Amino acid sequence: MSNENGMAPGQIIKVLVGVVVFLVVAIWLLAKLATSGFNVDAEVMTKEAVAARLKPVGESKASDAPPGMRTGEQVYKAICMSCHATGLAGSPKFGDAAAWAPRVGKGWDMLVDHALHGFNAMPAKGGSPDLSDDEVKRAVAYMGNAAGAKFTEPPVGGAEGAAAADPAVVGKKIYDSVCMACHAAGVAGAPKFGDKAAWAVRLKPGIDEVVKIATKGLNAMPAKGGYTGSDAEFRAAVEYMVNNSK
Repeated sequence: MSNENGMAPGQIIKVLVGVVVFLVVAIWLLAKLATSGFNVDAEVMTKEAVAARLKPVGESKASDAPPGMRTGEQVYKAICMSCHATGLAGSPKFGDAAAWAPRVGKGWDMLVDHALHGFNAMPAKGGSPDLSDDEVKRAVAYMGNAAGAKFTEPPVGGAEGAAAADPAVVGKKIYDSVCMACHAAGVAGAPKFGDKAAWAVRLKPGIDEVVKIATKGLNAMPAKGGYTGSDAEFRAAVEYMVNNSK
């Protein structure tokens, strides 16, 4: 026999039981959150998951300095601090002498090798392949010294830095890490690298106009092709593609 609302006694009991179960679960979840919190050592913190989140989009730039000429501090502030400032995924926090001591104790060569080639959750070069080896070494020295080490940063402007300052070298690096994603295969109508006919049409107004248009972006191409460095560096990339398509 139904009640005035048309619900049988059995249905009413089921509804009440459901409400009670919901309240118990809700109270347990709130208590768990307020006391010990949730376990972050789950799938979201696996090596693969962390590395995927650290993977750069396009190219990470430490400053407007030419590639190869950036100091350890500049590299740290633009790239390394995303993990080392807070100790993400077990990375030693910047300035934490206790965390760095066992790592520094393994020696300079071991630290550099891990930084260059990746270690545990950290990808090679911190996920920024545009960094030169010397820039990575400077960042290692900068972070290690902040925690009590006595490392010497490779000088800016050495043989590697001088080569990196060459516009042709700069242009090639930027092309290899950013531009080739579209220009290698002619994606979305982009003129293919080395295609003389395709580039000849675009070069009719002159190289300055080509650089101007590319800097602002055109059609499917975003401003500077998504490159985040200086205009001078981006121009070097355009000139590199043009010179290899004449």
